[in-house]
Amino acid sequence: MRHRSLPRAAAVMVLAAAVCAPAATAHAGNTPVSRAGVPSVGPDLPSVRPDIPSVRQGLPSVRAAESGPTLPAPSGKHPIGLTTLHLKDSGRPDPWVPGEHRELMVSVWYPAVRPSGTPAPYMTAAESEEYLKNSGTDVPPRILSTVRTHATVDAEPAGRRGGLPLVVLSPGFGMPRATLTGLAEELAGRGYAVAAVGHNYEANGTTFPDGHTTPCVACKDPDHPRVGAVRARDVSFVLDALTGNLDALTGNSPAWRGGKLVDAGRIAMAGHSAGGFSVIPAMLRDPRIKAGINMDGNFRYPNDVPLNRPVLMLGKPSHVPGGPDGTWDETWKELTGWKRWLSVGGTEHLSFTDLAALAKELGIPLQALDGDRCDAITRAYVTAFVDKHLRGKESALLDGPSARYPEVEFHRP
Repeated sequence: MRHRSLPRAAAVMVLAAAVCAPAATAHAGNTPVSRAGVPSVGPDLPSVRPDIPSVRQGLPSVRAAESGPTLPAPSGKHPIGLTTLHLKDSGRPDPWVPGEHRELMVSVWYPAVRPSGTPAPYMTAAESEEYLKNSGTDVPPRILSTVRTHATVDAEPAGRRGGLPLVVLSPGFGMPRATLTGLAEELAGRGYAVAAVGHNYEANGTTFPDGHTTPCVACKDPDHPRVGAVRARDVSFVLDALTGNLDALTGNSPAWRGGKLVDAGRIAMAGHSAGGFSVIPAMLRDPRIKAGINMDGNFRYPNDVPLNRPVLMLGKPSHVPGGPDGTWDETWKELTGWKRWLSVGGTEHLSFTDLAALAKELGIPLQALDGDRCDAITRAYVTAFVDKHLRGKESALLDGPSARYPEVEFHRP
């Protein structure tokens, strides 16, 4: 495997993500597309909760060690396909390594006609090693490459032309895009196309088709407003690629063979941590994004531009009105459209990712609330939100407290 010589990223412990913040930027680019199969100042450094009993603390459980951890199963009716795209924006230098053009790896999940027979990987061995090498937890460095998913590779897409709403996912700072796979599979099984963006040099481990794996260069000296601005441009470029907006300029077809199934008028974005705060600058930049979800990301960007589109703020218990992160209070005032502010009892920063369920299975729980329960809550509320704003399906979950999910608290400052 070839590795490029790059600056070493700052050490980031396992399951870590930065709580960063952004700024908006002007709309950019046209490029060729190639196909291929509390506020914080930097990455969070969570450790195993000492107050939570676990099996073989710090080591994989017997079941996980023997067969590999397994993501919770999606509840939708559709088989799920996964295609991986390599996109290159030849008109934009990479913001973190200026000698290169901006390149992205994008995972696209979608409802499939039938499984292809080839199980979809979670992440590469190199991505797992890069992510876990400074973890401080005693797990095998390639363990995340053994995680079992519920999708198959390059299955035939199901649906009619323009029939699939699209949800774009952006992961936490330092985190591979794979850490939002469970949520992506849940949405795809329910009939959504889902694109998780691998923001190059912003994750500890992004593997490209030629085999080289890049580190998190941006983690070395985080510039949070810049991260948000960069991700906003990345998302606009991905939308152009998936919906075929680059065709007139490049003569290429949409980057994904199922691109013509995507309804460009029904697009939402959800993100965790840095991916969550990047939702706002992405929406301000690109009117195609009709609704957005921030999962526990601090809003460190100028809170002076009103946004009149639906936004869900979903966070851990400290993300409450008047809490230690004042950016949520400031942003709330600038949201002039439909909005909800929810916090989930017993959770921590990483509880809104796959890592809640996977850490439980590995015997190293991350929060007081059961990891599978964290996963179920995240899936339920994200699904209810996108169903409402992209499909017009109402859900009582978004109206107020639910007996089914008593951990979820509504805030109306």
